[in-house]
Amino acid sequence: MLGTTSGVRTLGPDDLPALRALVHEDPIVNLFVEHRIEATQLQPRWLGGEIWGFHRHGRLVSACHVAANFVAVQATDEALDAFGRHAETLGRTSSSIVGLQHDVVALWQALEPSWGPARSLRMDQPFLVADRAPDVAPDPRVRRVLIDELEVLYPASVAMFTEEVGESPELHGRHSYRARVAQLISRGWAFAIIEDGAVLFKAEVGAATSYGCQVQGVYVHPDLRGQGLASRAMASVVRLARRDIAPAVSLYVNHHNVAARKAYERSGFSQRETFASILF
Repeated sequence: MLGTTSGVRTLGPDDLPALRALVHEDPIVNLFVEHRIEATQLQPRWLGGEIWGFHRHGRLVSACHVAANFVAVQATDEALDAFGRHAETLGRTSSSIVGLQHDVVALWQALEPSWGPARSLRMDQPFLVADRAPDVAPDPRVRRVLIDELEVLYPASVAMFTEEVGESPELHGRHSYRARVAQLISRGWAFAIIEDGAVLFKAEVGAATSYGCQVQGVYVHPDLRGQGLASRAMASVVRLARRDIAPAVSLYVNHHNVAARKAYERSGFSQRETFASILF
């Protein structure tokens, strides 16, 4: 590892004040990493990995979350180069590289020879923020999912994940993914329209801070797609999330998913940045 005055080093609890200041330079884009910071307090047993800092003359100028997701934070080109070289020496432990398009492209250029091939390249993902009133009336049927509805929600969660990621979350066993869905329900972060034991719509908040939250796992029952349900339901999710979780609501979506992008636009979202994801 490089020295602590300039270069890359693993951050620990003593670095929390400087790291918090760094992520707050763009608290909505950096929301996932801040969520992880506050949930783990940089304790390795909870983090499941590390957070690297890139220092210039003793000052923290960039960071990188290195766990299941490899995510750069406020990364300069110099930092991206250093993170790439450092990651190459250690080998791949992450299942994805996610973040701002510029950062992901730079990291992949450095890491593809040693980390590739990737299972899926998603290099154009509009990052959206709900920043205006919706064009549609919120669907009043959207509500929080109750913990005793886990078995109702879970099949829809598996179906959505499989559609989005291209493989089942149960590929290596169902316990960990089921526990994750249960955790989101218990936090009050799972929202759905459930009628007669069927999930018509669902979405979850996957990460949250005092600044905002990020929506994931948006699903509409196949028989109801193309009818405008997603936009009305998402308008309700935004309303409930703002009321009960955090003031800003964001998400990112694949550029080619035109139907979803139109639904999010009608529910009050606008593009703020462009993300990219590389899945292994």
